Amino acid sequence: MEKIAFTLEGEGTAWFYVLEQTMIGGRHYLLVTEEEEGDCDALILKEIPQEEDTDSIYEIVEEDTELAAVASVFESMLEDIEIEP
Repeated sequence: MEKIAFTLEGEGTAWFYVLEQTMIGGRHYLLVTEEEEGDCDALILKEIPQEEDTDSIYEIVEEDTELAAVASVFESMLEDIEIEP
């Protein structure tokens, strides 16, 4: 499983494992976790469109409707997980 670094605004760097990724409505989403295996907290990140060819910027999905919809897609892609928003 791939582990990638995310630069946090004013907080340094965080490393996450990318469990899955998908494209919904033209927007790229990542399902990430800090642990490679076992029960743990996960985050759903969405890519923020940029005007220039720069590094991708992601933010945590927090809006309830969007979070539930994207979590449902990831659950169907990964049959052995359950995501609780």
